[in-house]
Amino acid sequence: MGNLIECVPNFSEGRDSKKIAQIVKAIEQRSVKLLEVEPDKDYNRTVVTFAGGAEEVKEAAFEAIKAASELIDMSKHKGQHPRLGATDVCPFIPISARMEDCVRLAKELGKRVGKELGIPVYLYGEAATVEERKELSHIRKGEYEGLKAKLNQEEWKPDYGPAEFNSRTGAVTIGARPFLIAFNVNLNTNDIKLANDIASRVRESGRVVDGERVPGSLKCVKALGVLLKDHGLAQVSMNLTNYKVTGLHKAFDEVRREAEHLGYGVTSSEIVGLVPKEALVEAGRYWAEKRRTVQLSEAELIQEAVAQLGLHQLNPFDPEKKVLEYSLGI
Repeated sequence: MGNLIECVPNFSEGRDSKKIAQIVKAIEQRSVKLLEVEPDKDYNRTVVTFAGGAEEVKEAAFEAIKAASELIDMSKHKGQHPRLGATDVCPFIPISARMEDCVRLAKELGKRVGKELGIPVYLYGEAATVEERKELSHIRKGEYEGLKAKLNQEEWKPDYGPAEFNSRTGAVTIGARPFLIAFNVNLNTNDIKLANDIASRVRESGRVVDGERVPGSLKCVKALGVLLKDHGLAQVSMNLTNYKVTGLHKAFDEVRREAEHLGYGVTSSEIVGLVPKEALVEAGRYWAEKRRTVQLSEAELIQEAVAQLGLHQLNPFDPEKKVLEYSLGI
C-alpha cells in the first residue's frame, strides 16, 4: 500500500462527545483512513488512530491539532493520565514507510503548529533534537500544571512556537517512533498505591529503594498506576515499546505475579489503540502451548489471547477493528 504511515494523536478530552466528534471530523476531511476513536472518561483523554500517505496524514494531524486548540480549554482539564496540552502527543509511526519519513513529517508539522497556531511544540522520539527529549515521559514531567515554569527555563525552550504559556492550549509533543502497544492490566482493587507499586516493579526504569535505583523486571516497558473511578478499580497502565522483547502475555503474567505476591490479583486487561497481529498470535500460542493445545489457526490463536487476557471485560474487543492488519486490509 505504498508509503503508509500511522498517526495516533492523543487529545485531552474524553467526556464531551460533541467535541470529540468535531476533532474527528477535522481528520476525516482529509484522504486518510480513520481506524479507531477511543475515548476514556477516567483518563479524560481520547486516542485517535488513522493512516495514509505522508502528506495527507500530516495535513489531517494539523487540522486535528487546530480543532483541539479551539475546542479544549486546558485550564479546566482534569484527568488520570499525564498530559501537557489540548493535543498532548502526536506521533507518526511507519507502517510501510521509512522512519526518516516520519521524522520529516514530525518536524514539518511541529514548525507549522508553532508558527500558525502559536502553540509551544516539543519534538520527541526519533525526531528529538535534544537527547533528553527522546523520552516522552521526560518532557511530560510536571505536566500541564508545571508547564508555565518549565517554559521559563532555557533548557526547556520549545523546538517550535513561542516559549510562552498559553493556559488554554498548553503545549504539544510531536514525534516519530516505532509501533508500541498501549496495554493496561486491571487489578481486583481500587488501591492506586498498589497499582503504582506494581508499576514501579515491572517497568524497565524500576524504582528507588534505600536511595538506589532498582531496575524493573520487564525490558522495553513503561508503566504507571491509574485509578478508573467509573469501574472502581486500579490499573497498571503500560506502554510496550518493543513487543518482540516483552509481549502481551509476558507483561500480563508479570503484573499478575507481582499482584499475587502482594495478596491481590488481576481481573482483565485492555489494549488502547491498535495492536499488531503478531503480538496477539504470539500471546495465543504461549497459552495454547501451556495447555498443550496444538494446530490452532491464526484466528483461534487470537481468540485464545483475547480470552486469556480478558480483553472483553471493560469494552468489546473486535479483532477486525483492533488488529492493525485487519483494520487496514493488509
